[in-house]
Amino acid sequence: MTPENQPPILSAEFVSLPKAELHLHLEGSLQPRTVCALATKHGTPISTEEVTSRYAYVDFLGFIEAFKWVSSFLRGPEDYVLVLRDLGDQLLAQNVVYAEITLSVGVMLLRHQNVERNFEGLAAEAEAFAARGLEFNFIFDGVRQFGAEAAMKVVEAAETCASKLIVAFGIGGDELSVPAVEFREVYDRASAIGLHRLMHAGEIGGAKEIREAIAMLGVERIGHGIAAIHDPDLMALLAERRIPLEICPQSNVRTGALARQLGTSDAGIAQHPLPLLFRRGVPVVLSTDDPAMFHTSLIAEYENARQAGMQEAELAQIVKSGFKYSFKQRPT
Repeated sequence: MTPENQPPILSAEFVSLPKAELHLHLEGSLQPRTVCALATKHGTPISTEEVTSRYAYVDFLGFIEAFKWVSSFLRGPEDYVLVLRDLGDQLLAQNVVYAEITLSVGVMLLRHQNVERNFEGLAAEAEAFAARGLEFNFIFDGVRQFGAEAAMKVVEAAETCASKLIVAFGIGGDELSVPAVEFREVYDRASAIGLHRLMHAGEIGGAKEIREAIAMLGVERIGHGIAAIHDPDLMALLAERRIPLEICPQSNVRTGALARQLGTSDAGIAQHPLPLLFRRGVPVVLSTDDPAMFHTSLIAEYENARQAGMQEAELAQIVKSGFKYSFKQRPT
């Protein structure tokens, strides 16, 4: 049977299901054509070939450098709105009806941008998409290696924006750079102003980073969290407390995070521990992380999960989890 005659990995019925996506960085959704348009606008024209070459990494640090580079072309409200509009069209084409978009507000502040004006533009664009059947909410994200003081400024920016569309505070970046305990006051402040709490942990770090995020910061969802496979007691804790992992298979392969967790020089989708985590009762949701930068889509991630050994009936449960574990409601 030739590849073009092979049956589709997912049924048409599954593909048509309404879906939610919860771990999606706006900056990481910048398609090469959009990067080129923004670069030209800002007086530094580049080719799609250069963008493509930048969107290739051999490790996590390489990805971080590429993320810094591409996000440098986002300089004002119009730029952010352009990216959200492009992303929204792509999500609608995949039957995504709800998405929580992570904004690297820590980077905006580092670059002395007006966060409130940027967000006003995004909120207006989100309203336009709501009329088309796609609901957006937003997560204000700090950068771990910038430290606790910078993270607190992200929380303060969320408070200043005072929008019901800002539903959570999170921290990404290099999880091995600053101990979790240093952010305790920041997360307490985020919770006090009505934001949910989440954190990237157990991506390139170990199970210890996941445990600390839960115990010290009270996080309600974990970004990635694949290191949980090394700690059966932690998997049991996640299952018992219903703390979901935001699993992004293609991202884990492209950044080398999966290979790092498996202790190998290389690892592919077939080796992803998503089936193990799911079958141990750990709540999981499936996401793209940085879809343009990892050359993926939400449908492609469900196909990846199928190739990793998940059954379509199991994937249908994960689709439901995307809505169940969303932050559509403020914490009580």
